[in-house]
Amino acid sequence: MKQPETPLFSRRDFLRTASQTAAVSALAGITLPHVHAAGTDSINIALIGCGGRGTGAAKNAMDQSGPPINLVAMADIFQHRLQGSHDTLKRHLPNQVQVPDDRKFVGFDGYKGALDSLKKGDVAIFTTPMAFRWVHFQYAIEKGLNVFMEKPVTADGPSSRRMLKLNEEAERKGLRVGVGLNSRHSRAMQQLHERISGGEIGDIMLMRGYRMAGPIGSAFSEKYPGPNNDLPGKPSELLWQLSRFHSFLWASGGCYSDFNIHHIDHLCWMKNAWPVKAQAIGGRHYRGNFVDQNFDSYAVEYIFEDGARLYMDGRCMVGANQQYSSYVHGTKGMAIAAKSGDAGLPSSTFRGQTPNRNNMIWTSDVPKNETESHFNEWTDLVDAIRQGKPFNEVKRGVEASVVTSMGRMAAHTGQEVTFEEMLNHEHEYCPNADKMTMDSPSPLPAGPDGKYPVPTPGEKKGKVWQEWYA
Repeated sequence: MKQPETPLFSRRDFLRTASQTAAVSALAGITLPHVHAAGTDSINIALIGCGGRGTGAAKNAMDQSGPPINLVAMADIFQHRLQGSHDTLKRHLPNQVQVPDDRKFVGFDGYKGALDSLKKGDVAIFTTPMAFRWVHFQYAIEKGLNVFMEKPVTADGPSSRRMLKLNEEAERKGLRVGVGLNSRHSRAMQQLHERISGGEIGDIMLMRGYRMAGPIGSAFSEKYPGPNNDLPGKPSELLWQLSRFHSFLWASGGCYSDFNIHHIDHLCWMKNAWPVKAQAIGGRHYRGNFVDQNFDSYAVEYIFEDGARLYMDGRCMVGANQQYSSYVHGTKGMAIAAKSGDAGLPSSTFRGQTPNRNNMIWTSDVPKNETESHFNEWTDLVDAIRQGKPFNEVKRGVEASVVTSMGRMAAHTGQEVTFEEMLNHEHEYCPNADKMTMDSPSPLPAGPDGKYPVPTPGEKKGKVWQEWYA
């Protein structure tokens, strides 16, 4: 892979995050100037991206204790999704959903209308496909808005560097920004992280993450049915791809980035480090009529500077063994990080390397009202806004996205990929994300056979990303 002679960013730049995070924690008790709505505890939210995750995030926000948090504006590129989300939230929280028709915005520029409906210091929720994360974040910063954005944050080098640059301005303005890597807000994992950092299982040598299930989300797609389709809204190829965003690298980073980032993030957190490189294998086994860009199985080995390993196995395959959990192995013992799911309780530690009851040292104890990490991430963000405490997760969100992307790219190319190569690579999947309209062509049009470029490990070296789009 051809790289800039002098890296634009280095892995060592990212490793400074640990000390910076510690400094932020030390400042947690210091009150910064309030920047939320009119200097009061009243907070309004706008939802940009009204799918299931966005609807859930808005509900988590409005379910927080204290003065009511109200949803006042919504935006999506699909009218039916916006209305469905609105109606669902209105049924559950009728007094807090205050979105008249003139604050429902449909189209690629709808985010501007929705964010213009907020006051300085309110919260913008970004749960669209990842390709538009930097576009929306840039406008929110201009408006002086706090932000909650879903993961992943980026899928390529240029957008990663752009998000880091934008976040410098967000930090200067004192904006609070949450990123949807909810595992770090699991109270059980917070307890586990403290114990591992204190040496309870010794030095970490090996970590394992598994997300192996049947096909999920929109990761596998058959051919676009054409403009005269019977789908809701008769979508163009661009809109159809966005409705099936897990299938396309430009929109989401694909299934590896979207599905596996939680385990990658929280295991690296347990290690207090990011890996320096990755090597991987993967393949497409049962494709049928599918035309998406994903492998249906991935096995990635991440290597840390001290030689420790993180193995991440992902699979979307019918009939195969299912496993969804994560583990940490140290020189004195081991831990179960996520018992099930992204952050399933309880977390536990054990003597030796066998996780049975006789060997158990500790198991997490979490209050009943703090067992759901998606809810907790909003508790922490809202508390920071109301108390004037520093809170910004963007840099870590970019870090986790870069690490996830380098694993995906190692599998797709059959090459070893380093952190710095991934961060500083020059190809951008969707450079015109800020200029798209409802009439724009897709950045990845189908070939004459209706199929899209797929990874071919080992066949192409050098500027592999560019060659996929040739």
